[in-house]
Amino acid sequence: MTKRILEGVRVIDLTQFFVGPHATLLLAGLGAEVIRVDNPAMGDSLSDSAIYAGPEGVSFERKTPDDLGVPFLKRARGKKAVTLNLKHPEGVRLLMELTDKADVLVENFSVGVTKRLGIDFETLHARNPRLVYCSITGYGQTGPDAHLKCFDAAAQAASGLMSMTGQPDGPPTKAGTALADSISSVFGLAGVLAALYHQERTGEGQHVDVAMVDSIFSLIYDDPLEGYPQLGLDYRQGNRAPRVSPFNSYKTKDRWLIIATATDVHWQTLCDVMGRLELKEHPDYATSSDRLLNNDSVDAIVAEWAATQDGGVAMATLREAGIVCSPINDINDVKAWPHIRARGMIEDLVHPTLGPLEGLNASGYPIKFSGTDTGYDGPPVMYGHDNADIFSELLGLDAAALEKLSKDGVI
Repeated sequence: MTKRILEGVRVIDLTQFFVGPHATLLLAGLGAEVIRVDNPAMGDSLSDSAIYAGPEGVSFERKTPDDLGVPFLKRARGKKAVTLNLKHPEGVRLLMELTDKADVLVENFSVGVTKRLGIDFETLHARNPRLVYCSITGYGQTGPDAHLKCFDAAAQAASGLMSMTGQPDGPPTKAGTALADSISSVFGLAGVLAALYHQERTGEGQHVDVAMVDSIFSLIYDDPLEGYPQLGLDYRQGNRAPRVSPFNSYKTKDRWLIIATATDVHWQTLCDVMGRLELKEHPDYATSSDRLLNNDSVDAIVAEWAATQDGGVAMATLREAGIVCSPINDINDVKAWPHIRARGMIEDLVHPTLGPLEGLNASGYPIKFSGTDTGYDGPPVMYGHDNADIFSELLGLDAAALEKLSKDGVI
């Protein structure tokens, strides 16, 4: 393995649930030394979180002592783990010593919590001016609603995403996965990498403030949403794209396909494939504007053709003609797809004591580099696993000191 991009970068991980742990997972995949900090009394937030996986498969409740939360098995890969009681003065002192020797700290506490604990950006920056301090919250560190608690669905709702998701005659709908969490974690990664670049050039760290609502809103507002009523468009467009036509999901004899066009040439090619040459220059369909004004009719034409086709044959024909087309895959289809496997995106889901879990997998690292490797150095470890190594080797504590800290409930 070649030297990785973030090799030598130390990250203190104070995150929990999804958005924060996934951001630090991405940092770990680039080679950073990520040290997860958990509560010694309560443990981490994910290993005892449903859905569980263990020797008897998956379940909503723990069936065996070896069962661990799948979120933990996926999001804690490649990280070290220590425990610190951050409500104890000695725990705070030890965290400060760790951050003195760190490059990055990532946290997703509610706004105000780090200030109360005495581990806010201003305090830690004064000790270590190079520290990159990343906060990922629902509404950000500033603004009148910064104090509000947030989960993924609330961020999807507040940002406007849910108003756009679903069928026109249906209710507002969240994305099928925790999209606000996962997207915001990528914004967190980008913010940390940018701040590290700034740190490298100037020697100065800074506070990276990522809000889930900001992250989602910045993506959906590429569309002129406030103009939809003037255009006669519903906010919820289902699977169609409001700026081009045809662009939708269509049912063949045996499967659903996405068929997407973006230009008049694409439309003319699709007409050739469908055997509808008379529609190529039809006044209702010839131009992009014509098709948008008659989108329901365009969709009906393509749907009628698709319904007569074998899905695999139709997809091959469309692709050969240069039309963008894709099957709508479920997870079994994706895992069986040779392309996604060739890209290294399907990895074993490894239990810390049981090894690879049969039938369950995890995603590989999604960013590829020509000159460096990515990936996770080992399976997740349980909370406190690295207490002795980190506190002894990094902070110089001896066995007696560690024993006392444990007895006092600090670690």
